[in-house]
Amino acid sequence: MKIIGVIPARYTSTRFPGKPLADIHGKPMIWWVYNQVIKAIEEVYVATDDERIATVCTELRIPFMMTSKDHATSTERVFEISCKIDSDVYVCVNGDEPLIDPLIIKKIIPDKLDNIFVANLMTIINNPVEVVDNTNIKVVVDSAGNALFMSRNPIPYPRANMDYVFYKHLGVLAYTKESLHFFSKTPKGYLELIEDINELRFIEHGKPLKMIAVTASSLSVDNPKDLDYVAKIIAEKKGAKI
Repeated sequence: MKIIGVIPARYTSTRFPGKPLADIHGKPMIWWVYNQVIKAIEEVYVATDDERIATVCTELRIPFMMTSKDHATSTERVFEISCKIDSDVYVCVNGDEPLIDPLIIKKIIPDKLDNIFVANLMTIINNPVEVVDNTNIKVVVDSAGNALFMSRNPIPYPRANMDYVFYKHLGVLAYTKESLHFFSKTPKGYLELIEDINELRFIEHGKPLKMIAVTASSLSVDNPKDLDYVAKIIAEKKGAKI
């Protein structure tokens, strides 16, 4: 079974323009993400629509492919890669996850192709601030581990029982070619338009989105403040002065 890793990276982020090239201890963030993903998957490409990111990838010898500027989602960018490179599974790791653990990435790679349509990692939220932060997407699953719903609001609501935990989805997904084709040809549904969560396109149309629980302390970088925190953690791991 062939596995391809894809790291979508665009320059024009609303909250943090130029985010993939943000400096972390002398290297751009995309370098840190790539060097984590390549430890888990042998063949990895950055998928970008910006020449500035492409130039940096060339300088740092990071494999990349140019994709359309018209893509509204990372999933569309992965779909374009799937049209250029044949593979059984495409593992997408967001380009703002410089702390992602390679062992966690491996958790999403299926043993057999018939075990997956699309899969997504999730982890327990331990910080109450993350529960109310709408950049953290909360998820609830059914008894088989498939996603029932995702929301930027806290779900489930603990009215009748205090024995519960909140889960958030991580920016690591595994797509089959079939699931990418489905996503590309299916318009946004009612709920996706409201919540602005790509994965709801599968849920709303009854497609199985397997959620895989992992223990992770990974932090996606959504703003410069997050970047400072990530830089601090990396410095501590390296034993360097901040």
